Amino acid sequence: MDIDLITNILYAMVRTGTPLLIVALGEMVCEKSGVLNLGQEGMMLMGAVIGFIATLTTGSLLLGFILAILSGVVMSMLFAGIALGLNANQVATGLALTIFGTGLSAFIGADFVGQPIEGLNPYSIPFLSEIPLIGKMLFAQDLIVYLSFGLFAAIYWFFKSSRAGLTVKAVGENPHAANVIGLPVMRTRYLAVAFGGAMAGLAGGYLSLAYTPLWTENMTAGRGWIALALVVFATWRAERIILGAYLFGLASILNLVAQGLGYPVSPNILAMMPYAATVMVLVMLSSNVVKSKMHTPMWLGKPFHPGG
Repeated sequence: MDIDLITNILYAMVRTGTPLLIVALGEMVCEKSGVLNLGQEGMMLMGAVIGFIATLTTGSLLLGFILAILSGVVMSMLFAGIALGLNANQVATGLALTIFGTGLSAFIGADFVGQPIEGLNPYSIPFLSEIPLIGKMLFAQDLIVYLSFGLFAAIYWFFKSSRAGLTVKAVGENPHAANVIGLPVMRTRYLAVAFGGAMAGLAGGYLSLAYTPLWTENMTAGRGWIALALVVFATWRAERIILGAYLFGLASILNLVAQGLGYPVSPNILAMMPYAATVMVLVMLSSNVVKSKMHTPMWLGKPFHPGG
């Protein structure tokens, strides 16, 4: 395997893992506040179709990404209104959101399937992109990939060093105690859910506006579900989430490379590789049950009402 092929594999690994990284980081923030939103797949699909239609009809990629993010926020607020405002079961509400988003995106996008647009192009940073092996991977990507690097760093810092991050963690660990000491529990949870929805919408928009600039029904291919598993197996730590996301990207690319080199393996088995490899490695990372429980938000998925 020559160095150019390895360079291209690393480049594609980051590009393929980016939507998974974005949506998983958003879900991690949501779950850190104690809210379990299983609607990531539906929110991603809505972000993908709304962003695509907006860009196709206006020619503006910026407007497409903005509306993709807003569609994720609107969907997440629908979830929050039912699950937090009405104290409905969070698991059932999240599953309903995914079913609703999947069906609605297919209905809205039925007339736009397969129509091409000019997607988001990569931007190479002079000199840095010419570094052997890692230059193209890190410095010849599109703007959303660079944004995902910044999101990872910001969220890592947010929970490690900021007062607001401590507030989110306190709410997720014990909302009653947080409420007693005057922390805004419900506002924190609503904001965390909205952020998770925005990230899901952005990840969906990235799929239809940059990764494969077109719209097809169910184009997320289960990434929303993988993101949910990734957050759990990564034990709610951003550094493990980025590792898992890029592992998924690498397995996806190796699958295509193996098919291109003509290895006599069933295409179905090769297509399963990204999912199987990601789950296996993350299971190994989370095999320490004691440490995993230490990072699990104690009130994850449990309802809270300020009145009692």
